[in-house]
Amino acid sequence: MIENNQNQSETSRDQMLSGSAWMTAGSIFSRFLGAVYIIPWGIWFGQYFFRANALYGLGYNIYSFFLIAAIAGIPSAIAKQVAHYNALNEYGVGVRLYKRGLVLAVATGVICALILYFGAPLIDGGNPYVIPVLHSLAWAILIIPTMSLTRGYFQGYQQMAPSAISQFIEQLARVAYMLITAFIMMRLLHGSWVNAVSQSTFAAFVGAVAGLATLGVYYLRRREDFQYLVQNSNNEIHVEAKQLYQEIISQAVPFIVLGAGITIFMLIDQFTFFKIMRMATDYNYATLSDLYAMFAVNSNKLITISLASALAITAVPMLSEALTRGDDEEIRKQNSNVLALFMFVMIPAALGMAAIAGPLNRVFYGTNQQALGANILTFSSIISIPMGMFVVISAVMQGLSQNKRAVKFFAIGTVVKFVLQWPCTYFLGSFGPLLSTGIGLTVANWLILRYLNRHFGFKKNMLDIGFRKITKYSLLMYVAALLTVYGLNFVVQLVGNPLGRVISLIVTLAAVAVGGLIYIYLALKSRIADMILGPRSDKLRRLLNIQ
Repeated sequence: MIENNQNQSETSRDQMLSGSAWMTAGSIFSRFLGAVYIIPWGIWFGQYFFRANALYGLGYNIYSFFLIAAIAGIPSAIAKQVAHYNALNEYGVGVRLYKRGLVLAVATGVICALILYFGAPLIDGGNPYVIPVLHSLAWAILIIPTMSLTRGYFQGYQQMAPSAISQFIEQLARVAYMLITAFIMMRLLHGSWVNAVSQSTFAAFVGAVAGLATLGVYYLRRREDFQYLVQNSNNEIHVEAKQLYQEIISQAVPFIVLGAGITIFMLIDQFTFFKIMRMATDYNYATLSDLYAMFAVNSNKLITISLASALAITAVPMLSEALTRGDDEEIRKQNSNVLALFMFVMIPAALGMAAIAGPLNRVFYGTNQQALGANILTFSSIISIPMGMFVVISAVMQGLSQNKRAVKFFAIGTVVKFVLQWPCTYFLGSFGPLLSTGIGLTVANWLILRYLNRHFGFKKNMLDIGFRKITKYSLLMYVAALLTVYGLNFVVQLVGNPLGRVISLIVTLAAVAVGGLIYIYLALKSRIADMILGPRSDKLRRLLNIQ
């Protein structure tokens, strides 16, 4: 029995690592494309770059909220419920869940798209430029719920590759359309920058079509495997259509609130920042747009919350399976593995981003207000830790069917954010909304972790040792990367301009290499990586000749 439990735990860890690897790879490549495009895109927009980026962000925040409402938490709910029935060898019920969910996804997509399109003048925040942007984004809402639902179905089978690859194809098509239309409209036709931004946001629809087509290909390739599993199911559970809809909706509603958590905080910033800053300063709209773009759009394209999302997507179906089996020890191990993997990836990623914020900000956004932009990116990098933590542990709560309690804790954090928003923004400007977000999510995280510890438990010794070592090694990596940045800037300054894009890129890559190698070496040398990666660490040590 003990051996079986150990094998089950090893299998679950391997599944989590494999799934997280696929989802992380998809997120990293998609994030890379989503960040790199900004360089030519910004050059082609010229003097309108910051305003165009701010308008893009204003439209996208509203769109993100409607998109989450359209998706309605159904994909994550489907992934969780499909994993639940698969664990019972009732694959046929999972297929019926997917089909019923598809009906809901199409319906919510159409309804939300219509509301966004025709309601745009009512939710533009008093900025008429936002209206055409919202009109262009409404088309994507017709497609994305179906695409996300299909990803959730694959995830319920622990098949993360289709989701990751379709995510990359979606982003590739979106970025290609954005760049082509931006170049044509701004450089060849010398058209309106507002219309060019509208085409850039319409790219979300183009990407969604490409992503859905990719999933369709994967489904056709694996259709026989799915049919075999259905034919060899126990077929002892019969669930009525009405009950299927009730299961989907009851699971989906909390996913809406928690899935929209970060977006809700961003919308609070969007609808309060300009008002508060007009009270605190005499800045004109163009200046406020630049400031908003720096903290709400520019930095968000670079920080690494997507890494946490990859872990969250992997954790939900696995915890649901363990809960279905009633395996309390496995749940405790899974909770610990999720947190340990989060710390192992997110803490060094955030501190590393903070170390290279100066040259990285210049690579993507040039030298316009580069000092302020770099400081905001540094602060955003630190705030990404509680943001990422919320994404992960709220998903853990959902996987353990603690949905309502998770929503309650998020609501408390949101109240904290509201209370602090005005004083933080009034006195700290662009840093204020980030600080209030960090504090609000830290409160929500503390409440969730306390509940998980009391009712499900963690392997505390493992997490305590892991946190202390990971934090120490991450700080050493941060210092090494920062010294590399300052050292190379000093050397370059003796012979030329250290603020150019090419030089900044070289400095960034050098600092990443130095910091990354130090962190990897220390994690492998100290065996802390073994806790996260298992036997894979031995292979890496032999490969890198680390004793």
